[in-house]
Amino acid sequence: MNIKKFVKSGVYSLTAYQAKEIPCKVKLDANESPYGFKGFYNIVKNIETNRYPDPEAKKLKNIIAKEFLVKPENILQGNGSDELIYYLIATFGGPVLFPEPTFSMYGIIATALGEKTISIALDESFDLDIDQIIKRIKKEKPKLIFLSSPNNPTGNCFSSEKILKIIEETAQKSLVIIDEAYQPFSSKKGFMPLLSDYENLVIMRTLSKIGMAALRTGFLIANADIINQVNKVRLPFNLNSFSQAIACEVLKKKELPGKYINAICNERDRLFKNMIKIKGVEPYPSEANFILFKVEKPDIVYQSMLKNGVLVRNMNGVVKGCLRVTVGTPKENNIFLKELRKSILNTGA
Repeated sequence: MNIKKFVKSGVYSLTAYQAKEIPCKVKLDANESPYGFKGFYNIVKNIETNRYPDPEAKKLKNIIAKEFLVKPENILQGNGSDELIYYLIATFGGPVLFPEPTFSMYGIIATALGEKTISIALDESFDLDIDQIIKRIKKEKPKLIFLSSPNNPTGNCFSSEKILKIIEETAQKSLVIIDEAYQPFSSKKGFMPLLSDYENLVIMRTLSKIGMAALRTGFLIANADIINQVNKVRLPFNLNSFSQAIACEVLKKKELPGKYINAICNERDRLFKNMIKIKGVEPYPSEANFILFKVEKPDIVYQSMLKNGVLVRNMNGVVKGCLRVTVGTPKENNIFLKELRKSILNTGA
């Protein structure tokens, strides 16, 4: 059977998102937190596994609403950010516009759903090329605009003035989704306080980066009209009972996630200061829980470090000459720095 005849052309041409499990001693490739949350047996032991989870995630929404000073009807829960991106595109369609490089799932999901994608290269400072973006907005009239700030994989926050210009330019025309997956690690305030000022603004958050990646829990915050429409395509019971229960308990104890976030930010700054001292390594300033860095022979350095048990992300195909390291524990970061120095020295990179 020629399977190509049955598959949508856009899907057939896609390359699947790679989330391989590669054996290593120090895993610093996936932007996960090095700190997790354990000891929730008492919370989950009474969950009735024969019953479906709360389809509206009411307890979780109430906690999130209190945290961000919004109403529960302004929130939609998702099985991670990926599912929410899927729902947004399924609801509103395309074209879908985003800068490049950025989180690859915007383009992958849009293509899978048969929608046109518009990618616009970042400028030399990894900031938004506002002139090109406005030009393409006027010409292509995108339904959705995804802006990840802080951006993955570059680590920087986009100019607030440029983002506001995009939001204002697209009023009544496009939805602007600010993906704030990494905002907890940023010195910037984010765009949550502006939600009431702009009807076309949508904020996307996730718990994955702050120590709850296993829960696959994300959420949208937007005006109720937008939430109501997206909720029409949401799969029933999309967030399981265990994820809901543990997320609620962790979010109630704000001091613990906050402690871990501060520890990661402190280690990120220490890591950056040490990386910049290594000849042949050019780290880029980061507002996230990872650091993008440039080396002369990225593929060779990547393999050399992996051979010695340290796994980072090879971004050479996305940002020329670059690798990306997730901030780990102090011990993990010290091992990374040691192996990075060795790899640079041994490979002549």
